[in-house]
Amino acid sequence: TRVACAYASGNFPLVVGGDHSCAIGTWSGVSQALDGSGELGLLWIDAHMDSHTFATTPSGAIHGMPLACLLGYGDAELMRIGQAAPKLLPENVCLLGTRSFEEGEASLLARLGVRIYGMAEIHSRGFAAVFDEALAHVQRHTVGFGVSLDLDALDPSEEAGVGSPEPGGIFKDELVQAFRHLHNHPRFLALEIVEYNPYLDNRFMTARAAGELFDAATPF
Repeated sequence: TRVACAYASGNFPLVVGGDHSCAIGTWSGVSQALDGSGELGLLWIDAHMDSHTFATTPSGAIHGMPLACLLGYGDAELMRIGQAAPKLLPENVCLLGTRSFEEGEASLLARLGVRIYGMAEIHSRGFAAVFDEALAHVQRHTVGFGVSLDLDALDPSEEAGVGSPEPGGIFKDELVQAFRHLHNHPRFLALEIVEYNPYLDNRFMTARAAGELFDAATPF
């Protein structure tokens, strides 16, 4: 509700979250604020797919379920947050930086046809080219797009202050450079950054990285 009100008031929603379960609220709010004016695109930058349901999760953790909920799969109570309908269509979503997932969530996204840019493709093609393609994808059939960034998408050899570090990720400077494409973008609707863990942050390097990413992307 707070995200929807911020957007409807002409402000740019910037959500700083704990675990990624807050994405259910963030993007339900943006979708609600669009109020049928068109579809929402979402660039999901994360080491993980976060697309489990209670039928597939090995842990039962809701922070592994938000993208599935937004797509209309999973627990009925979670899917009713904001509004009952799915908040996202599969063709309007891209995952970027994926490298740690389980069979159940991968099967769901494959069946839905969600575009996933894993680290092997990023290494092969270059991060800048993949980011630009993903950005074009989430705008193709939508009135605007958001970015949900889990800081564990970054390589923990540089940025260790995250909840679930996974080796072999995106380097911070590459992502900062790409985020400059978002600055004052007319169709960039909201930004969410999650999973910062100060207890694992070496000399607050990850906190500073998050600040650089805010500065690169946000229109203020």
